[in-house]
Amino acid sequence: MASIKPSVPKGTRDFSPAEMAKRNYIFDTIKSVFRKYGYQQIETPSMENLSTLTGKYGEEGDKLIFKILDNGERLSKSINDILKKYPKDKSIDIRNKEHLDDILDIGEDAIEQADIISKISEKALRYDLTVPFARYVVQHQNEITFPFKRFQVQPVWRADRPQRGRYREFYQCDADVVGSDSLLNEAEFVMIYDEALSKLGLKDFTIKINNRKILSGIAQIIDKNDNIIDLTVAIDKLDKIGLDGVIKELLERGFTQADIEKIKPVILLQGSNEIKLRSLRDALANSPIGLKGCDEIETVFNYIANCPLKTVNLELDITLARGLNYYTGAIFEVKTNEVAMGSIGGGGRYDDLTGMFNPNGARLTGVGISFGADRIYDVLDELNLFPEATNQSTQVLICCFDKEGETYALPLLQKLRQNEINAELYPAGAKIKKQLEYANNKQIPYTIVIGSDEMQSGLLTFKNMASGVQEKLSAEQIVERLS
Repeated sequence: MASIKPSVPKGTRDFSPAEMAKRNYIFDTIKSVFRKYGYQQIETPSMENLSTLTGKYGEEGDKLIFKILDNGERLSKSINDILKKYPKDKSIDIRNKEHLDDILDIGEDAIEQADIISKISEKALRYDLTVPFARYVVQHQNEITFPFKRFQVQPVWRADRPQRGRYREFYQCDADVVGSDSLLNEAEFVMIYDEALSKLGLKDFTIKINNRKILSGIAQIIDKNDNIIDLTVAIDKLDKIGLDGVIKELLERGFTQADIEKIKPVILLQGSNEIKLRSLRDALANSPIGLKGCDEIETVFNYIANCPLKTVNLELDITLARGLNYYTGAIFEVKTNEVAMGSIGGGGRYDDLTGMFNPNGARLTGVGISFGADRIYDVLDELNLFPEATNQSTQVLICCFDKEGETYALPLLQKLRQNEINAELYPAGAKIKKQLEYANNKQIPYTIVIGSDEMQSGLLTFKNMASGVQEKLSAEQIVERLS
């Protein structure tokens, strides 16, 4: 049998101990800020029912959902049913799962293919953490105290084309509050981004903020209310394809040149946030929903004015659309200005998301944000912002010459650990030089060497591996030093 070269699927990665230490530094920093603001942690399953996810992310988002193929008897029965419903002159072996493409080819159009997929796949890997959270809230609403402030740190999956800063499997760090329509929540999310990213060492980053009501107002003034999704999807690409590209896409989507001339000045607003808001109010004077969006943005700015930010630049950006269907109010996007990278965070308000799962129940408004942990990792790595201590899992290594020394060291090892000092004992038998090399390779800052002289005197050789300085100390003195 030919050997198979070990590999991982494209868009996924292994993480070494050093990388995990850095990742946990990011997670722990963000979690500490979440907890400071009153958020509690939950987790949801890696997979959800396909029906839970479908239709929540827009047409483009739905294409990126990783569907899970059914298996066993259910799959065989489903394929048999499909072959009966869509008879074709095809020789398909239902026992061969590789014939999935042939099975999908039976569907003559998108509707038929969707019907076929629903029969052979009823589950999918979660695309984000927000929709599963909405499902969780509806399912557990009788156990929850509202407003419910939760955070969640788990992986998500997207069937995207892998590239720098974009993965098929990646972690999100989300915080949401549901059951409150106060715009103080939006202001606090700006503060959370500011505090967490500042703690991680970023010195130049921007939070872009917009409001879907303003975008609806733009659609209203050109009498294109039914085309709001087409409008937002196009203008959201302004920084990628430029104004000419946006105009071309809008024309292809049915907008007229007259429409474009009306909205172009709004899209290209310049100046401070205050100047942009004044200009928007003038442009949207005949749009009640647009003016409401302006009021909401101004309220958020007023909250933040009373709580000065540490580092972040807060920018009103009308081109920020985030094409996800569920946002209804504020929209956020975070970008670092120190590294060429896509957004490292984003979110918004979703007034009717939970209603998708509970149409007859009370509508629960919510607002949330997400930190893109994998992109933040790449940014910190490129800027060399990880503290050196993140690579240290062990504080001290005990080295022994023989079994007798190993036996002598065990009570000391236990004492170190009881005092919350991360400690290892290198198994006896290896040369001391090899044991010290082990400490250097693992970046362990201190070693304790135990030989016959140390056991007789009770004074152990304590070495600082960085400076090379050695001291003779008692076990009690070493514990005190390391504590």
